[in-house]
Amino acid sequence: MRALTIRRRSCGFDPRAWPTQLHPVLARIYAARGMQCHDPFEPRLAQLADPLALGGLDRACELLIEAMDANGRICIVGDFDADGATGTAVAMRGLRLLGARNVGYRVPNRFRHGYGLSPGLVEELCDEMPALIVTVDNGIASHAGVAAARAHGMRVIVTDHHLPGATLPDAHAIVNPNLDGDGFPSKAIAGVGVMFYLLLALRSRLRAAGRFAQAGQGEPDLSTLLDLVALGTVADLVPLDANNRVLVAAGLKRIRAGRACAGLTALCRVAGRECARFVASDFAFALAPRINAAGRLEDMGLGIECLITDDAACAAELAERLSAINAQRREMQTAMVDQAEATVATFITEHGGDAFPHGVVLFQPDWHPGVVGLVASKLKERLHRPVVAFAPAEEGSNELRGSARSIQGFHLRDALADVDTRCPGMIARFGGHAMAAGLTLAAMHLARFAEEFDAVARGRLDADLLEHILWSDGELGAGDFCFELAATLRYAGPWGQAFAEPAFDNVFRVESWRLVGEQHMQLRMLIDGRAESIEAIMFNAADYMPPPQRLRALYHLDLDNWNGRDRLRLRVQHLEPL
Repeated sequence: MRALTIRRRSCGFDPRAWPTQLHPVLARIYAARGMQCHDPFEPRLAQLADPLALGGLDRACELLIEAMDANGRICIVGDFDADGATGTAVAMRGLRLLGARNVGYRVPNRFRHGYGLSPGLVEELCDEMPALIVTVDNGIASHAGVAAARAHGMRVIVTDHHLPGATLPDAHAIVNPNLDGDGFPSKAIAGVGVMFYLLLALRSRLRAAGRFAQAGQGEPDLSTLLDLVALGTVADLVPLDANNRVLVAAGLKRIRAGRACAGLTALCRVAGRECARFVASDFAFALAPRINAAGRLEDMGLGIECLITDDAACAAELAERLSAINAQRREMQTAMVDQAEATVATFITEHGGDAFPHGVVLFQPDWHPGVVGLVASKLKERLHRPVVAFAPAEEGSNELRGSARSIQGFHLRDALADVDTRCPGMIARFGGHAMAAGLTLAAMHLARFAEEFDAVARGRLDADLLEHILWSDGELGAGDFCFELAATLRYAGPWGQAFAEPAFDNVFRVESWRLVGEQHMQLRMLIDGRAESIEAIMFNAADYMPPPQRLRALYHLDLDNWNGRDRLRLRVQHLEPL
């Protein structure tokens, strides 16, 4: 049902126009990603977009300064994913650096409060009666929660990056680059990035007012927060546009230099990652899952505490706990994905592949609401169709919580808005962006929602969009299979969403292969023009074994660090017989 096609990126690359010190393969890769020969190739903080371009910062800074001067309680209300957790940690650390003495945080409980600043969470905050609530990575859809906070005399600053609805919450200040008319150039900035920009603006205000000079102190160095900004940006899968690449590159530089915060350093250690070799994909595959696991299964407070502590022993203990929770999450996810795939296989057997929905909706009464997003993500990859996975909001509840993941060309939040227009009131709540979204509805509406979601998907997805294209940066020459180029590519990014890690395709002959673990395949492959064979690994390769003797492979030129030594190895993404 999922047609895989290797297609080469087109860039009109002219090597004569590019600087001679840049490896021609890397120049070709940059050109294919839209960069120009005169663009800066190494992201630097001086290239960051101007904070003055982000709307709402003036009023937000006024409110923060008033609360700080009065020693009023400032409460950061975060979110239960890695973007929200890092954004909360950045807010806590940054505000303390800038002189706030009375600042704390709360994260909604996924099961008790639901997403964002809800009226229920506001009622619980009445125990401490903060003078000012600052949301991070949420709030743009929290109309009722903001109204409840105002009714109790609390001021509210909303900082968010999610797309707004038709109306905005009645907050005292809103900072969101995706508001209509906002002039900030990076619409792809994550929630943690929005908070970092608010701190930059606040420091500028305090500097202009002479606060640091009056206090006889040096200006606080907010660059110490960039390791956390980088983690949250990559974890949230936002496109790595030029501004986000600057933020991520600066955070990676701190980590490789051994200057990461205690919690991030401890997470690297339990994940088996060496700080000196750290790259953006390590955020996505090693650190973010451990942070996210706390919010999915227990309390995101564990993740935030790990990121705000400066005590190395405390950080190590929290990192171990997060790693244990993540192992539990993996087991749960495997069982749920197996159930989902069995459901898909049964449907195809009974109805045929042509009848399979364009928009896939899945539900099991024993699924965990904190893990359904991962199920949706896995099935989206395997089916190459938008997927919504539902679970009961809590045991015995008649309310379902859904998490959705999409493919390129299908805007999830817009699609959910279409469903809401077609069936007013069926969806209780929804929000998100192009590639990921969440929603809540009554269990009795599930079948109708599945029909309507599929109808919207059929109207928006044509055959071209349903074709799963694997993009290649072309062939490598026999002399390009070398340690030097692999090292250059590894650290030349940062690579990530919408700025993809380089992949190449070549024809190989298989010299030998063997099974590694339960379903991974290790190969030695030969290429014309090179006498020595090349080592390769393909993960989750059960469907590809045994490999054909002669094949075309799509692969990443990678370095394997074995016993502390880097060696060349190809990481195969896809292969097909010739």
